[in-house]
Amino acid sequence: MGIKILTADKSHVLYAEQICALMGVEAQKRGTGIAKRKPEYIEKKMNQSQAIIALDDDTLVGFSYIETWSHNEYVANSGLIVNPDYRGQGMAKAIKSAIFELSKKLFPEAKIFGITTSPAVMKINSDLGYDPVDFSQLTQDESFWAGCGSCPNYDILNRTNKKHCLCTGMLYHPKQGAVVTPSAKKARWQKFKKRIRFSNPMIKLYPFKKEKS
Repeated sequence: MGIKILTADKSHVLYAEQICALMGVEAQKRGTGIAKRKPEYIEKKMNQSQAIIALDDDTLVGFSYIETWSHNEYVANSGLIVNPDYRGQGMAKAIKSAIFELSKKLFPEAKIFGITTSPAVMKINSDLGYDPVDFSQLTQDESFWAGCGSCPNYDILNRTNKKHCLCTGMLYHPKQGAVVTPSAKKARWQKFKKRIRFSNPMIKLYPFKKEKS
């Protein structure tokens, strides 16, 4: 039947434990960049239709969910995972694009943001219309930053009063609109890489191969 990318609902709660297990594996593998969640939390997001799930028949392919902060002024697309058996097929980009569009639909006035150490996620975000920003331009909701507590770099965040860390902050403002043309995407990415080299030299941005369709 092929892979389907769907807005998750209560019919998908049976995947919650598997999703959390995969998140745990990814958090351990990366060492940073993904918050630990309990199955009950994932089920809640599914029941609220604030998540995207990708399925190949009954096999979990990937997942991501929406979180809101500062009275819905800010939205974060969190917990992006892809089943290792389906990597290299453009699934991360497809799921990220789907959760981005769902966020705009549910919260059209919200600023959509994320923090990441992954160059691949940075490239996807850049293509969607995100810009790199200082942490001061992101939500200051303490409950969001508390979610970084499971990351081994949390002490860096605390020592700098939440101004700097190994993650890069990225923000999409609803008034600016998304970049859609290939030339605009390329220009944005080149500008982004220049900024990152100066602001966070620990991030290595290698050339990206074209993703498989």
